[in-house]
Amino acid sequence: MNIGIIGAGNIGAALAMHFGKLNHTVKIANSRGPSTLGEVARKTGAHPVDILEAGKDIDLVVITIPMKAIGALPQKLWEQLPQQIPIIDTCNYYPLRDGKIKEIEDGMIESEWVSGQVGRPVIKVFNSIMTESLIRKGLPRSAKNRVALPVAGDDRVAKQTVLELVDAMGFDAVDAGTLSQSWRQQPGTPAYCSDPNKAELQALLGRADRNKAPVNRDLGARILAKIPVDFPREDLVRFSRLFAGMDIFKLQNYLAAFHVGLAISLTNLKRLLVTEPHSTN
Repeated sequence: MNIGIIGAGNIGAALAMHFGKLNHTVKIANSRGPSTLGEVARKTGAHPVDILEAGKDIDLVVITIPMKAIGALPQKLWEQLPQQIPIIDTCNYYPLRDGKIKEIEDGMIESEWVSGQVGRPVIKVFNSIMTESLIRKGLPRSAKNRVALPVAGDDRVAKQTVLELVDAMGFDAVDAGTLSQSWRQQPGTPAYCSDPNKAELQALLGRADRNKAPVNRDLGARILAKIPVDFPREDLVRFSRLFAGMDIFKLQNYLAAFHVGLAISLTNLKRLLVTEPHSTN
């Protein structure tokens, strides 16, 4: 396929790498222009383009940018795109980063809001996995316990295309229902960043609590804000699994939780030392 990716952050670059390995032709764009994408192009083989070009002559497009930036995308991007082209939405809503979006705060599903912004149906996927897991954990179809990814959307043909793409990338693709059900894979739910296998994912989607998700999401965002950039991501996955009630008898998950707590404590201590006024005596 010819694939356009809008957003060249961690997930965008990881997807470009995967798509390139599958011999898809990839165009990638960001808000700063193609001249800033040399390093991404070198690592992934994707072709840097401007945002409008990322939507021309393609078979599929991926939106992977902060939700606060979606409204700034040019309307012409969607007007030029044929109706049958699948649009993948990988975005997650974090009020601490995006500011409060009234419609979502009032109860609208995140991806339904995205769909309204672009004026087109979208397929929700790749929002519930950490970049490191996306890069490293793809396995052949014959492998046991492949990481499973939820795929939600209303367009059956577009969803089938995406389900097959996810499978080709090395992950078990699970049909997570309509777009109205995509809240079950949003931040703050058990399926989020816990790297479940297929059976686990199906159970976690069923256990999701929409009322608790925003509180859990904001707690998770505050925790991540205090985690060093070089903190082992696998420890965060183990912490997420423990938080989701999985692997409760695995010692390494409790060690991961201890490491998370220790990292937060050290960050708090450093901030205290920086902000605490020094005695002049």
